[in-house]
Amino acid sequence: MALGDLSSMDIDLKEYRLRCQLQGHEDDARGICICGDSSIATSSRDKTVRFWTLGESQKCDYTLSKIFLGHNSFVGPLAWIPPNEEFPQGGIVSGGMDTFIFVWNIATGEKVHVLKGHKMQVTGLALDGSDVVSVSIDCTMRRWRGGQQVEVLEAHKAPIQAVIKLSAGSLVTGSSDMSLKLWTGKTCTHTFQGHADTVRGLAVMPNLGILSASHDGSIRLWAVSGELLLEMIGHTSIVYAVDAHVSGLIVTGSEDCSAKLWKDGICVQSIEHPGCVWDAKFLENGDIVTACSDGVVRVWTIDNNKIADAVELDAFSSQLSHFKISRKRVGGLKLEDLPGLDSLKTPGTSNGQTKIVREGDNGVAYSWNMREQRWDKIGEVVDGPDDGMKRPVLNGTQYDYVFDVDIGDGEPVRKLPYNRSENPYAVADKWLLNENLPLSYRQQIVEFILQNTGQKDFTPDPMFRDPYTGSSAYTPGGPPKVSEVSKPSYKHIPKKGMLSFDTAQFDGILKKVSEFNSTLMSDQVQQHLHLNESDLSRLNTIVKTLKDTSHYHSSLISDIDIALLLKLLTWPLEMLFPVVDIVRMTLLHPDGACKFHRLLLVENDILMDLIRKVTANPPFPANQLTGLRAVTNLFKNPFFNETLLTYRAEILDAFSSCCPSSSNKNIQISYATLLLNYAVLLIEKKDEEGQSQVLSAALEMAEVETIDSDARFRALVGIGSLMLEGLVRKVALDFDVLSVAKVAKASKDPKVAEIGADIELVAGLHTSVQLNFN
Repeated sequence: MALGDLSSMDIDLKEYRLRCQLQGHEDDARGICICGDSSIATSSRDKTVRFWTLGESQKCDYTLSKIFLGHNSFVGPLAWIPPNEEFPQGGIVSGGMDTFIFVWNIATGEKVHVLKGHKMQVTGLALDGSDVVSVSIDCTMRRWRGGQQVEVLEAHKAPIQAVIKLSAGSLVTGSSDMSLKLWTGKTCTHTFQGHADTVRGLAVMPNLGILSASHDGSIRLWAVSGELLLEMIGHTSIVYAVDAHVSGLIVTGSEDCSAKLWKDGICVQSIEHPGCVWDAKFLENGDIVTACSDGVVRVWTIDNNKIADAVELDAFSSQLSHFKISRKRVGGLKLEDLPGLDSLKTPGTSNGQTKIVREGDNGVAYSWNMREQRWDKIGEVVDGPDDGMKRPVLNGTQYDYVFDVDIGDGEPVRKLPYNRSENPYAVADKWLLNENLPLSYRQQIVEFILQNTGQKDFTPDPMFRDPYTGSSAYTPGGPPKVSEVSKPSYKHIPKKGMLSFDTAQFDGILKKVSEFNSTLMSDQVQQHLHLNESDLSRLNTIVKTLKDTSHYHSSLISDIDIALLLKLLTWPLEMLFPVVDIVRMTLLHPDGACKFHRLLLVENDILMDLIRKVTANPPFPANQLTGLRAVTNLFKNPFFNETLLTYRAEILDAFSSCCPSSSNKNIQISYATLLLNYAVLLIEKKDEEGQSQVLSAALEMAEVETIDSDARFRALVGIGSLMLEGLVRKVALDFDVLSVAKVAKASKDPKVAEIGADIELVAGLHTSVQLNFN
């Protein structure tokens, strides 16, 4: 269809205003699902799904009717199941960072199905008939039928962020690989390429094609044939969500704290919010629903009869004003940090002394008049000169020029800001340092700046010294100067070496084994499992050897000793934990570790059998704790690496099913240590898939509000190390790692705050091998 058909649509351009606010979520509102013509479902970082129904008046208010609890991490995508025989009032499908998909019955509020199969965060859901289709950061698209997985497809080589179903029956996926793919069955029939960063949101444009929203700040409209029909530019940050209405209007939600309305590719209204807009959807009547990081879901309307009352409008306006003040900068300073008018009561110290104070939503400069002993008003302060021409803006600051720099190697285009008053060499050096690029690019950047700003005859100041390297400016044609670039300094990353649990209360362990052994002797059914006197004597000898760490270099653990420990591992689950504790310590003994390694080579199912036992339901916290610590101790000996890598997915899946939600401090710390050791090993092995799984698990753990601070610290160190030296920095950013870092930085625990700062710092680094200027 030609683009001109867009303009023929009957689109009402009345201004959208606040209709009502759905308040109840305790953290970011992340997802929206329109459920018929009278209900809305929303998801949140607070781990809940909430169901809102239209009030009896049918005018404007939605009321909270149900809260669905079950996810143990933040909930993202939602899908609506229209009423049918199984779900008389309809159903909701929810996906979370915990990797689970839940199918909820609206009528009963119960979980009907738990769909488990994804290895990482679920990012998108769609209904295909009665089938549920899901996508995930694990790069797969999965199909579920009747609560069972029936199809798995590796749809992209990078994390998948969204999925939609077209009216013709095909599916479309959007990915961090910057592409969209059109699927007919299991076959990709077309790949749409053009975005310069992650494709985050998708929507169907009625009668036209496919809409895509991207981290590159743009929204694109594609024909199903692959032709690019429109590109919409207007957001100043990541665009998370896009939706379309039959009227032809398009709505988008962005990190820039706005929802924008579009017609024919033109932004016709921008609705400011007091936070990031994670999702935006149209109601059938054309009203808009937005989900904001302040935890509030808002409904917007053009119907004057449904607009909120003056009190609510004024309250929202005040909230928005306070939010904008908290973000506004004046002369490089935060507006909210400026002193008020009362500060003008204090006399100046010298004639001409200037002071900037806050007056309402503006910063105003005053100058001290020594003769009159008063502050004279100079005028309002702005962040840059305004000569009546539109100057480019980057990160809220105006510049004379903002150049596009293509770093290459699949990285998005970067922005290079420049003012004519600046030294181009200083700008080049600072930019290279910020972008973590080699200084060898300096000449190329400087020459480009000079050529494109009309400064071909520029003469560098010979007294110039680079504040970052201490060297003087590069002079074309002059001798090369070698200088060392100061690298970012991190407090706690990258983590090197493996952690272990190397202390044990051996006397208590033996006492507990003896107690359980007596119980077995008196049980006719399980009597055959008990230890005789000879076995108990040998067990005491094993413990004595393990206690004597000063002779580890020469003491031995015999094959008979290992056989005894294997016999003990057949004890009932409730009696297993002291035995596992002895195995844990045996793995730190050089000869004991060798014996176990040889055993695993022959009987490689022993390890997973043990892990299945210690993570079995109903849970035994003592088993979970000793099992975690035993597996963690395997990392101390490199010859276990192959086993740990081979069974990585199974090991992490088993422990992730029970440990992140545990309230036991020691289990939390042990699980975090396991993840940290895996991070170190997988970085060394350059295993991207494994790094992604550990990253997902560590982020899930770091987000648990009640987690012990030591456990949080270890999980965060794993995240930071994976981002700095691993292959998953981009995946971490897609996971919204900066929100996790921000919370960590605010921690009262100094170590947690420091690692939060480390993660923020590494999140801003970029590497490259080439530069192309556009």
